[in-house]
This record gives sequence, structure tokens and C-alpha cells, in this order.
Amino acid sequence: MTKTAFLRPRSAPAESLESLAGLLREWLPLQRWFAGKDRPVTDLGVLSTTELFPGCLHVLVHAAHGGVPAPGGATPAGDCYQLLLGVRERPSPRLGKALIGTVRDGLLAGLTVYDALQDPRAAQLLLERLRRPGTAGPLHFEGDPAQEVPAGLVPRLLNAEQSNSSLVYGDEYILKVFRRIQPGVNPDLEVPGALARQGCHRVPAPVAWLRTTHPFKATLGVLQPYLRNAADGWTLALDALASGDDFTVQAHALGRATADVHLALSSAFPVGAPGQNGRTAAAMTERLTAAAHAVPALQPYVPGLRSAFAALATCDAGPPAQRIHGDLHLGQVLRAGREWFVIDFEGEPSRPLSERRSAHSPVRDIAGMLRSFDYAARQRRPWRPEWARRCREAYCAGYAARAGWDPRKKHGLLRAYETDRAVYEVLYEARHRPDWLPVPMAAIERLAVRGD
Repeated sequence: MTKTAFLRPRSAPAESLESLAGLLREWLPLQRWFAGKDRPVTDLGVLSTTELFPGCLHVLVHAAHGGVPAPGGATPAGDCYQLLLGVRERPSPRLGKALIGTVRDGLLAGLTVYDALQDPRAAQLLLERLRRPGTAGPLHFEGDPAQEVPAGLVPRLLNAEQSNSSLVYGDEYILKVFRRIQPGVNPDLEVPGALARQGCHRVPAPVAWLRTTHPFKATLGVLQPYLRNAADGWTLALDALASGDDFTVQAHALGRATADVHLALSSAFPVGAPGQNGRTAAAMTERLTAAAHAVPALQPYVPGLRSAFAALATCDAGPPAQRIHGDLHLGQVLRAGREWFVIDFEGEPSRPLSERRSAHSPVRDIAGMLRSFDYAARQRRPWRPEWARRCREAYCAGYAARAGWDPRKKHGLLRAYETDRAVYEVLYEARHRPDWLPVPMAAIERLAVRGD
């Protein structure tokens, strides 16, 4: 019997695999999707382990960023992460960047552990589990009974990793594996499913999904159709800038597509009432205060930025609150042929799941896209502000043509939401991409001018 015989049970007690903690404590902060890079990991605990198939473990770990338990003895502040770990007796040079290390002691002593999502065989077996509904311990594999996924599709891991990991199978399907796990239904399963039932063709519908019931109920991954030969909006915008082409026709069509999605969302989910601007302004001001404390470069602009939020409290209430995308930008849209599609409804992973699933003003999505045009324009030197301005105008005109109201006529709302987005960008860039910090800071300087 080999050492990997321990994998035969469907589940293993978490404490039996605590020997992994040392390796993972070093490996996790190096991953692009790890959210706690600016906070030291003070404790790492295994919450759940399940065998997916021989030689592959599904593991949920909790990375704590403070040693003091929360009130009532709750888990210390930190994050839960999903890992798929391959386990073998001998290391292989083919593992490359997938290698995590060799366990020194405990139940896994002497075994090599690696990221199984980078192993084509493990990726194929994962798809096989999704093709057939069933369970493995607390893991539930489910799907749309009307959709049949063919066997034998060749997997490839996408290199452009963000806050999750994605596998493409035979250019037919894409599986998003969520890395940072929170209790509840992930919007990237909930929203596309609801929009499919509304007949909205702008969003690929879920085909199969993976969820868990332990240590809490949560969505772990979603399989959707892959839009082959599609290009994301960010790439298309940069290509247009590089060749000196205008992007207004595409921006206008993208505005219409955004409105289509918003209209479908307002039909699929309950719509809130307008008039929450005072509460929204207070939350924006609070985020500004925290960001200025973390990024001193913001501090000279705080009075002007606060004026944008103060004006929000007294301006036109605007459209009713509703479910929105939550993190809309050029990287979250795809153009296939002449059609725009919207993807990645997870929202901002750094925000609580309850907030991401709640109703917000659709102006928040619009502001995110307008900021994205500015980001694209600043990738070329000399900066072309007129390119971004024309795209912004065309996008809003396209949105107005489909939605029946014009974002440009909601000046107070739009300025406040753009400001809130730019403050978020400053905090993000300062933590993760300091070289990009001048991009949102230029917007901060503009938005801090009263009445801009």
C-alpha cells in the first residue's frame, strides 16, 4: 500500500492535514489571487478536506491576519481559500510553477504537494465530476439538466489570473474556480442563471457548478460556455488606441449592452426605491476617510472629494436601486462578432458577499466603465484625454438610447460614483500596483474640483 492510500476515504479530519500549513503559509501569499498580501498571515488552519479522486484533495483553508479571536470566540479575522492539491510520492520537473513543496511531517510526510489546477490530468478529472451530478463528502456537483457537456475536452489554464482561476475546456466551456470563499450563493452563479431565465443573451448561462455544505454553504465554481474568438474590451480599446482608431461606435454599442443587462436585472430581481443617497454618501465618505489614512497622497484632495459626496446627499435620487454587475470595466466585457457580452458577475471580491448581492444604483456600473475608458487612454503616451472623453460620451448615449434615461443628466450621481470608484482604485493600486497609482490620482485631482 502506498502513502497515498490515505486518500481513499471521502473526507479526512482537518487536524490530520495540519502538516500542510507550513508549506501553504509560504505559498499562498505568492499567488495573484491571495487577498492578504499587505497583512501578515498569523495563523493558517485547514477547515475541510475531501478527496475528489485518488491523488487530488479539495481543501478549504482559513488564513488569519490577527491572533485575537473575534467577539464570542468566532474565527479570527481573515479569509477562506479554496485549493485543489495534487499529492504524489515523487516530484516531477513537469510540475514547474505548480509545485508547492514536500511535506516534512505528519500524515503527508515525504509526499509532494502541488496546485492540481495546473495538472492537465487533474483538470480533466475535475470536468468529469462536473459532467455527472453527485456528491463527494460535503461537495455537490450540479448542473442544468438540459445541457450535456461532452467528454474528453482538453483543458488549459488561463494565464491572465485575477482573483480566481479559470480553466478552458476545448474552447467550448470555461470553468471559474473561486479562490476566496464566502458563505452564500456567489453572484457569478446566481445572476447569470437568473438572466438566462429572463432570456437575456448578453450573459453566458451556467451549465454546471460546484458548491459545498461544510464548513458553511458556499459556491465553489461555475462552468459556462466559452465565447471562442471573442476579445475583451480592454484589449480592443488598447488596439484602437495603438492604431489611432476611434472607439466611439464600439463604446456606443457597449452602452446599449450595459442597459440591456440592467433592464434584465431589474426584471429578474426585486427593485429597491430611490432616495437612499444620504446613506450612500455617508458610506462613500467613510471609505474615503479610510483610504486617505492608508494612502497619504489622497489627503490634500479630501475636502474636494467630500464635496462630491455631500452633493450626492441632496441631488436627484436617480433610478431605483437594483441588482447590478458591481465591478464593471472593459476587462469584464467581451465582443464576439458584432455583439457585446458581459461576464464576471462576482463583483469586487474584497467586499462582503451580502453587499455584492444587494441592490445598488445602476450609476455605479456606469461610473466603473467610464473610469475604465480613462485607464485605457492613459496606457499610451502622450495621454489622449479627448479619446476617453469621446468614448465616455458615446457610451452614455448608447446607454440612454436603450434605458430611457441619460447618465449624463444625473451629474451629481455620476460625479459621486466616479469619485468613489477612483478612491477605490487609489487604494488598490497603492497596495498591488504602485506604478499605476498616477492613473487614478489624475482622476482624483479632476474630481476634487468642486462641480466637475
